[in-house]
Formats: sequence, structure tokens, C-alpha cells
Amino acid sequence: MSNTTSTTEPVIGGNAGAAAPTPDVTGATTGGRASGRDGGNRPTRRRRASWGVMSTREKVLRYVLLVVVLFITIGPFLWQLSTSLKGTGEDIYTANPSFIPTQPTFGNYLRVGEAIPVFGYIGNSLVVAAIDVLGNILFATLAGFALARLQWRFRKAVLGLFLATLVLPGEATIISQFVTVKDLGLADSLVGVALPGMIAALNVLLMFNAFRQIPEEIDQAAVMDGANAMQRLRYISLPAVQGTIAVIAIFSFIGAWDDFLWPLIVLQSPDKLTLTVGLQYLQGTFATDQRMIAAGTMIAFIPIAVIFAVLQRFFFKGVEEGGVKG
Repeated sequence: MSNTTSTTEPVIGGNAGAAAPTPDVTGATTGGRASGRDGGNRPTRRRRASWGVMSTREKVLRYVLLVVVLFITIGPFLWQLSTSLKGTGEDIYTANPSFIPTQPTFGNYLRVGEAIPVFGYIGNSLVVAAIDVLGNILFATLAGFALARLQWRFRKAVLGLFLATLVLPGEATIISQFVTVKDLGLADSLVGVALPGMIAALNVLLMFNAFRQIPEEIDQAAVMDGANAMQRLRYISLPAVQGTIAVIAIFSFIGAWDDFLWPLIVLQSPDKLTLTVGLQYLQGTFATDQRMIAAGTMIAFIPIAVIFAVLQRFFFKGVEEGGVKG
């Protein structure tokens, strides 16, 4: 009586021997097991998760939400632009106003220039904005580099003070700022308007975060080569944070250009007013003519749009630099 034992061994490229059961994606085998069957008669359908694939319903919902957000954010601007281009013969107070001007004209912009010295106000605003932008780029860069790359006493305490100032509203310190500017003899001057905004705590923290993303090994190698702090800042750190510097420049320009309360407090001479303060003469003199007010608003918006259009690629690069890197 022969006792034979059936063994199954893998055969490469051949059919000899019994092949091992092939497991499917659920862990069940295809050889005789009924776990993948419903009652042993029909196969069950297993739903595979599709990662990164949106259904048609999700796509429609996403685009609907985008259109709603776009309408809320861009709608008022487009309506203001439409109002600024409407002629005097169009009724802008009708119950069913037309979005597209039927009598488009640039006469409202010319009337703004005749009513107020708009180019003088633009020049004053550009001076203030330029001082703030240069001041923030210089001082925020130096402060952020010192906090992120240098070792010195009370560094963490100073960083905590910068963080603490973010919770203070600007109105809480506006009286002390005015007293300081007045004591310095800078009241009713463009330098006095620009002085408090020459460095912002948020910009310092942005530069601190950008410098912190640079690997420390690079600094250590530069120190071993004999580089001092300024050389490391100039040749190693600054080329790596150009995007963040662009973000600071945009934020500083917009903040200085749109500021209304501080210039209103500091300035008294009509020829030194900034654009945001000077445009209030339109609302007082031409309160019933919303076309001129809309035209003045568009004039104030144009420089911001130009600055952002020029620096937008650096802006998005700076946003990526400020993100958390894994």
C-alpha cells in the first residue's frame, strides 16, 4: 500500500503542480471559498473607494459655492465700476438699474480731477506708502533674521512681545502714537503719517517664519567658512525669502494706501492730505452724485491693482514659503 503525499511547489514558467489559490483584494481566495459569495449563489459587489475623484454632484456644488463667493467679493467692485462709467443721463436710482452703462463715459473721472487736487493727493499717498514699504522691508527683515537665526539673551521674550502686540487693536495705541509724533515735531507732515507704519509686528513674524524654514546646516557651514551675520543674511538668507519680502511689500502698501483714521488725525493742511482723506471732499460736496464718488473710489483702487499685478507671482511664492514644510 503506497502512501503518497501531495505537495504543491511553485514552478517558474510551468504548469506542473497545483497552483496556490490566488487571493483577491479582500483577502479571500478564489479556490472554493464562499466568503466572497452571498449564500453561495451570487457574488457580492464590493465598493472600492475612489480617492481624489469627485462625483458630478460634488463638482456642481463646488462650482455653485465658488460662484456665490465670487459674486459676494467681486460684485460690489464691478457695480462701483459700472456706476463710475454711467453718464448723467442715466438714472442710477431706478428700481431696476442697468449693470452695463447705456451711455458709457470717462467724464466722471475728469470731473473728480476738477473738483479736488486728486493728483496731489495721490502723490502724498505714494510718499507715505513708499516710506512704509521700505521701512517694513528693512526693519522687518533685520528683526526677523535676528529672531530666527541669531542666538542672544531674551530672544524668546522679545518674540513673545511681538506676538502679544497682535492682539492689540490700532485704536488702543493711537493716542500715544499721536503724542509721540507731536513731541518729535512731525505733526502735520507726511513723515509723521508714515512713522508708525514703518514696521509692523505681523511683518516681523512673517519674516521670522520665513527665515526659520532655512536649514540650519547652511548657516553652520557658512560660519565655518568665516561668514559673519550680515554676510549670511545677504548671501544665504535673503535669496531664499524673496517671496515673503514681496508679501510684506504688498501688505505694507495696501495698509498705508487705505489708511484713513491716522492721516485724518495727524494732517491739518489741505495740501498734505492723502487720497483716502481727500476723497471725503467728494462725499461732502457731491453727496448726491454717486457717479463721481464711484469714480474717486476707482482712482484709489488703480494703484493697488497695479502693485498686486506686478508682484503677484512673488506674492504666491511668499505664501508657499510661509507654509509648514514637512
